[in-house]
Amino acid sequence: MRLRSLEGRLTILLALAALMGALVYVGVTDWPLPQFIAWFDDAFKQSVKQPDRSEAIVICVVVLLPLSWWLGHLVMEPVKRLLRALEGAVASYRDGDFSISIAINRRDELGDLIRVHNELGQTLREQRQNLAQRELLLDTVVQNTPVALVLTDAVGRVAYANIAARHLFNEGRSLNGLHFSTLIEDAPEALRKATEGTEDALFSVDMDGSEETFHLSQRAFRLQGRPHRLQLFRRMTRELSRQEVAAWKRVIRVVSHELNNSLAPISSLSHSGAELARRGDVQRLPGVFATIGERARHLHGFIDGYARFAKLPAPRLVTVEWKPFLDALALHCRFQLQGSVPSQPGLFDTVQIEQVLINLVKNAHESGSAPEGVTLALSMVGHELRIEVGDRGPGMSEAVLAQALLPFYSTKRSGTGLGLALAREISEAHGGRIALANREDGGLRVTLVLPQVAASS
Repeated sequence: MRLRSLEGRLTILLALAALMGALVYVGVTDWPLPQFIAWFDDAFKQSVKQPDRSEAIVICVVVLLPLSWWLGHLVMEPVKRLLRALEGAVASYRDGDFSISIAINRRDELGDLIRVHNELGQTLREQRQNLAQRELLLDTVVQNTPVALVLTDAVGRVAYANIAARHLFNEGRSLNGLHFSTLIEDAPEALRKATEGTEDALFSVDMDGSEETFHLSQRAFRLQGRPHRLQLFRRMTRELSRQEVAAWKRVIRVVSHELNNSLAPISSLSHSGAELARRGDVQRLPGVFATIGERARHLHGFIDGYARFAKLPAPRLVTVEWKPFLDALALHCRFQLQGSVPSQPGLFDTVQIEQVLINLVKNAHESGSAPEGVTLALSMVGHELRIEVGDRGPGMSEAVLAQALLPFYSTKRSGTGLGLALAREISEAHGGRIALANREDGGLRVTLVLPQVAASS
């Protein structure tokens, strides 16, 4: 036990109080009070009664009560001063002021508490400073980003807007406190419709005599316990133009490659056929013409594939019974049906989905998978139909998975890069989605998800 600790000091004061009580009791009962009373009797011929034990205890209590209060005051006064200082510091922390330190120097437990408190204050000051610097950096980045940012509260009033948003919606003036719906009352209809929804959207408006395309990202969240809505308006015209140019370049490269692969042999064979006809060697001409016809048919099929991709009609949703649909599909490709078919019929465009599945099953066979490893599974999950085509091939690398659904991307020497892109286009036209993933036990799984709300009702 440290003597400088509160416990040590309290022990010393209690021992001192006990010693004082004993001394007072001895003084009342033994010496010097009895001797003083005897002297007083002899000197003044007065008879004064000696205090008995109970009276001595009363005298001790009367003497020790103020002494105990004084000793208690000595013990509690520094504690009360520290509590008052801590109360003031906590009130300052509550108001966001972390500059308060307690300047009391002690070497006991209260001193340890003061030191820890001052270290806490220093840590909070440093964190507050770092937070202010990060907020300043974030505000600088947000204010100077070309993406227009608008944050609205639960009633649609603008709580925050950056420079790009001020220029886009209010000619550079502040938007804070204004109702966002009022700001866009006179805006183009496409913008107003996009902001009325809750999903991300892509829309085009006329600005400064030209058409500008924007991508709108919308998110709802709670800020300080209150609902807020964040809207990001990003100009996409330049990016879309770059993507369009890149897409056309890919198309031109693929078409040029395919045309050269077909026209070069046709040109060579035509020259050979003319030479054979000149020499009168007509027996070999049928073979030459057959090869030219085969290359021409291949080229026609190639061009037809692009035309079908570009002219994909809107899906015509019909109720589909599974047995006749699967029987018809089995006439075009081989697959192993996994599990049972759903009890309720499907709802989709039969021709388009059949073409998608034919392409997917064909890809599965071309992956190098064993024929019995190519599987088809159907299931209903909520109001969605899940169609899975799996194989036992080598799967795809992460780089290929990231680009496999893009138009004109293919890893095959003779591929057009339209099969999976067409599947994606058809699934999204149905309001669904398509996903590719490697199977844990080897192979690839292609999942086609189609909404079935109308069918389930």
